[in-house]
Amino acid sequence: MITAERNEPDRNGEGRETAVSAEGRGAESALATDNAPRLVIVTGMSGGGKTEACRRLEDLGYFCVDNLPPMFIPKFVELSGNTGGHVAKVVLVVDTRSRDFFDQFVHVLDDMDADKTAYEILYMDATDEAIVRRYKETRRRHPLAPNSRITDGIASERERLAPIRSRATYIIDTSSLKKVQLKEKIQKLFGSQESAALAVDILSFGFKYGMPLDADMVFDVSFLPNPFYIPELRHKSGEVKAVAEYIGKWSVTTEFVKRLDSLIEFLVPQYIKEGKSQLVIAAGCTGGMHRSVYIARHLYDLLKARGLQVKLEHRDLMKNDVWEHTHGETPCTY
Repeated sequence: MITAERNEPDRNGEGRETAVSAEGRGAESALATDNAPRLVIVTGMSGGGKTEACRRLEDLGYFCVDNLPPMFIPKFVELSGNTGGHVAKVVLVVDTRSRDFFDQFVHVLDDMDADKTAYEILYMDATDEAIVRRYKETRRRHPLAPNSRITDGIASERERLAPIRSRATYIIDTSSLKKVQLKEKIQKLFGSQESAALAVDILSFGFKYGMPLDADMVFDVSFLPNPFYIPELRHKSGEVKAVAEYIGKWSVTTEFVKRLDSLIEFLVPQYIKEGKSQLVIAAGCTGGMHRSVYIARHLYDLLKARGLQVKLEHRDLMKNDVWEHTHGETPCTY
């Protein structure tokens, strides 16, 4: 079950929970001044997923501080506002690990409300059964029950966290949540359209200079006709029109490109669906100058035309004796 809830007082002063969409927090964030960062306070149950939530927020560009004693929050927010915009998004993790200091949390929030400091509280929760299972798997002690049963610590923590949970902007129950689902939820609440997009890096390389360690897919294109053996093309890269035309005129190249395009156009949407944030596709030939450069450029143009966020890098091109960069020949675009 996934919930994203906002707690608001009803007419009798009791807490009631109402659903809040990802857009709902926008007006609240607008309360911040131009210099103040967007402040997200992550709290909740031990074993509820705070660590994983912080990792996802870091991926979205948030500056994360873990286990901050509550009394330091106002000062930290003040300092963050004096960074000239370099710290625009901040995550502070505050939970019961701060022990006696945690009791000051509610008072700190009251003071922030009085000062009209904009903040959001992300409360990470899970069922007792899920938390017990996670502690059993990791074999760790519960911070509030180091010498007793885990269930005792859970009960004590729920009681201490109750006043904070009632003030939470968002509540995410991770009891049956997969990591990719949590990532999607965090993205919806705290990300942007740009940060949600899959970033694709297209890389050409030469096998004699070593394999790229970070590649998700590697295509060996050294079977394609090699311009190296054509004297007038030997010192020109796959970015040059004459070289591209030579490689592309062969039926083996046409058939390979056709099959490659079909594979890439099938795989990329699957990676996007799975929630992958970065994809590195590498094409390699012997020296990383002709055939791999040609195929890398083709893949770049293909994915760019599909509207994807894509970058192109020729890792080993200039390790070869390349003339067009010194003789003024203009690389092709195709």
